[in-house]
Amino acid sequence: MISLFMMTLGIFLEFNKGAGIQGVSQGILLILPLVCLVTLSPLISIPLKLEGYFEAVNSLLRNLLHHPKRMFAGITTSLFILSPILSLGSVRLVNEFLADLKIPSAMSAKSYLIGFSTAIMWSPYFASVSLVLYYLEMPVGKYILYGLGLSFLSLLVGNLLFAVWERQHPLNQNALPEIDLESNQRNKLIKLALFVLILISTSLTIEYVTKWSMIVIVSLISLIIPLIWGLFNNGWARLCPHWQTYKEVSIPMMNNEIMLFTSAGLLGHAIQGTSFANDVSYLLTNIAGTSLLLFSIAVMAIILIFTYVGLHQIAVITALAMQLNPEEIGISTLALAMLLILSWATSTVLSPFSGLNLMVSRFVGKSGFEVGFHANGLHLSVVSVIGIFIIMIIR
Repeated sequence: MISLFMMTLGIFLEFNKGAGIQGVSQGILLILPLVCLVTLSPLISIPLKLEGYFEAVNSLLRNLLHHPKRMFAGITTSLFILSPILSLGSVRLVNEFLADLKIPSAMSAKSYLIGFSTAIMWSPYFASVSLVLYYLEMPVGKYILYGLGLSFLSLLVGNLLFAVWERQHPLNQNALPEIDLESNQRNKLIKLALFVLILISTSLTIEYVTKWSMIVIVSLISLIIPLIWGLFNNGWARLCPHWQTYKEVSIPMMNNEIMLFTSAGLLGHAIQGTSFANDVSYLLTNIAGTSLLLFSIAVMAIILIFTYVGLHQIAVITALAMQLNPEEIGISTLALAMLLILSWATSTVLSPFSGLNLMVSRFVGKSGFEVGFHANGLHLSVVSVIGIFIIMIIR
């Protein structure tokens, strides 16, 4: 329903601007690279699943069950590592691991959202980073250290706040016996972390050498990795069933997501150049001339308001990225990119219409407001203050 609304509104705006079918076509073509990224990136997870890396994560989380603070750190760190590879599938996977452990819903709501939102801030395999930097024409290599720094701070703040919360709400120890983690499982966890590090380093190196868009690089790597694994491990027979599952199950399951991204991308393109968009751009430019702090707060407020009522981040943030000129505002492209990506992460957690919020709400049996504002409002407030402070420094 949301996708149909955004698609209809986008088409109406394109015809109202006089762009007609050509404008609609351009809006859809602009978002196609992102659709490729979203549909191809899950292929990276197939070799990892076949090698048993996900089972090692399962064993780690079960091993930490009797230590709530370590358990929370384990969940958030696991999502920090897995989310760039699996996207929302990482939350689903971790929830499956923990389903029979009966951990408190408040702990799940906090850990899932904190762990996943950190990846939104730094991973070039996410639409947030790849799309914002794509429209601002900024290489990922110039941003990623800042994004990683903010992500680590978000993880640290989240774990510190949970430690305070757990002291006030002690968690009951589970009756399951504590089992030591085997050495081969530890090795697999280390290899998994190294794999993600090599994956990101390779992507950045290719971008630096070729100057290609990161969206193209990620799409190609997603296709190549399973092929390389099958070649060097003689694992074609093991790969084929997973290819079949990907084609017949995974892709059809992405129908809603693909439709959502396509319609949001069209709407974002259609909004550009409208009188409303020009007025917002003019207002924000004037605010920036008065105070960068007020400008940052205004941008975050606009994004949070529109995404909270149902518009997708792609539509709102794409329109802002294409409409705002860093030189006119008086800030660097890096600072603007960081502000938009921080706003994307914050709105993804808070909006009851975001895929992340909807999924976690269903898992823990609470409303989107409880999962977003109530469980994670303080964490997001602290991280937003830290993020804006960094933006003020690098302006």
